[in-house]
Amino acid sequence: MNLKDLNPDSSPQAAFGARLRRVREERGWTQEEFGEKVGYSGTHMSAIETGRKPPTLRFSRSLDRFLGGDAYEREWREMRNGSLLEGFPEYVNYEGRAAEIRLYEVGVVPGLLQTPEYAAALAEGDVRRGAITPDQADEFVSVATERQAVLTRKSPPLLFAVLDESCIRRPVGGTAVMDAQFARLVEFAEQPNTVLQIAPFDMGARRAFTLPITVLTMADRSLMSYAESAHRGHLERETTFVLPILTAYHQLQAEALPQTSSVEMIRQLRKGTP
Repeated sequence: MNLKDLNPDSSPQAAFGARLRRVREERGWTQEEFGEKVGYSGTHMSAIETGRKPPTLRFSRSLDRFLGGDAYEREWREMRNGSLLEGFPEYVNYEGRAAEIRLYEVGVVPGLLQTPEYAAALAEGDVRRGAITPDQADEFVSVATERQAVLTRKSPPLLFAVLDESCIRRPVGGTAVMDAQFARLVEFAEQPNTVLQIAPFDMGARRAFTLPITVLTMADRSLMSYAESAHRGHLERETTFVLPILTAYHQLQAEALPQTSSVEMIRQLRKGTP
């Protein structure tokens, strides 16, 4: 294959490709030979080396398994964090260590509760709109999956989830995907460390929030909140600003349906009952 000059300083993706080429050439392998060793085609290796295709988490881990260490996965994570909303990587770091998580979502099931199929359907919709590439869609799904590890850690957090009714009324990915997602929500509600509530449409102006919000309580009882706009995320760590949000969240919980009624609403939707 013809080599394409690539400036490693032009982008993190270019630096990844240049590093991959250097390792291959030092060992005297062709792209086809290197690709065969890590489970990819020579064409795929060429696309990564020349920056035409971004590396994925799976690809990076395949390199690390073959070459040893974790350098490629670490480099991939640095690249990915650079493409996420400002503030989100920092938030996820705290989310993974929180003692309590309180979240409110509008329009879609929140990432911590999504099935892989639901997350993939959302990502595929973004691809069709031209908002992201197919490779980015794969990475966004993997991010959602990785975040859910917080729910299965040795001492999982208390997780309070209030979902606007639109989250369960909006069809995503077809009947099978929604049925599995409903089952996931019911399963979530049955856990000893979780509470699931639906904020019905008829709450009207009594709804405390109009946009998604998350409040974290850390092990030392410090508070922080996280919210997103279309272009950036904001992690607020000043208690003076977070306390009013926590108070509003408690008001939201008081007005929302209790968990028993919320689960029954989900079960009726599974049966096809409006």
